[in-house]
Amino acid sequence: LGHELFAIDGCKMRSNAAKEWSGTFKELEQKRQKLKRLISYHLTEHQKKDSWESEEELDRAIRQVKTILTLDKAANKIDKFLKHNEPRLGKGKRSNEVKSNITDNQSAKMTTSKGTIQGYNGVASVDKKHQIIIDAQAFGEGQEHHTLQPVLETIQERYKRLGISKNLYEEGIIVTADTGFANEANMQYLHENNINAYIPDNQFRSRDPKFAHQKEKYGKRHQTSGKSKAKQLIPASEFQFDPITMTCICPAGQTISSRGTRNNPQGQPTAYFEGRLLQCRHCPKKHQCMKTPSAADHRKGAGRQVSFPLNGKRAANYTDWMKHRVDNPLGK
Repeated sequence: LGHELFAIDGCKMRSNAAKEWSGTFKELEQKRQKLKRLISYHLTEHQKKDSWESEEELDRAIRQVKTILTLDKAANKIDKFLKHNEPRLGKGKRSNEVKSNITDNQSAKMTTSKGTIQGYNGVASVDKKHQIIIDAQAFGEGQEHHTLQPVLETIQERYKRLGISKNLYEEGIIVTADTGFANEANMQYLHENNINAYIPDNQFRSRDPKFAHQKEKYGKRHQTSGKSKAKQLIPASEFQFDPITMTCICPAGQTISSRGTRNNPQGQPTAYFEGRLLQCRHCPKKHQCMKTPSAADHRKGAGRQVSFPLNGKRAANYTDWMKHRVDNPLGK
């Protein structure tokens, strides 16, 4: 171990569970009711026939019984889960209910470069000198933000338990991680605990002159030939935002709903608005306004969303502190 620099990164891995068995408690209850209706239907069809005259009819009856047993087993599985478990809450700013999984409720549905999987985010920490893994944990959350603090605390506790270091981070060891770990709460934790970390935000390249001509030289990232250009939507600038009354009128003349004011990822106070489903569903401009117009046709969908940064210079925050560290010559 070099005790000079630790690098932290995550890798999403499949669990031994099917994503089809995932859902909120409301969705699982709906699935259970659907299974019960199917069981009732097959039982009714089965009971209509008192006798089976041919071998073909007998085979059909046997398959029907097997179907009923399979559906009954699935319905009982959901029923047992709902009775003995509580809804699972997310770990973001707004702790809304997230999808549970009947087979493996510690795993989570997460998006990867190869599609959506049911699995874990495996986060490994590596010592620079000989690439030795000093910590590896699995988290049932797709986002990496909340994993940084428990990972750093686990490493600290392990080094203390093994007698390597009483306070690892006081020795000035550098900690690096990618933009997936960057948020205001993590920057505050690093600052308050005097951890010598460098975690770039997702805009750090745009501030570095060395990257100014990167697109001209190499082209845009993830560029694929043959694909059509991205759909040009009606910009937020065409929405009439009134910061005094906190109202917003869309290009079709409809007043859309306020979703409150909160800080954006850059820490700037921002007002958020969203069109109501019925407004967007029947709007003649929805194909020019929405990236996915069909989202407004579904009862669980959403209307057009826009946000507006509020005027007034915000106070400096911990993300600004990290930006300064990453942008200075030593950080680079």
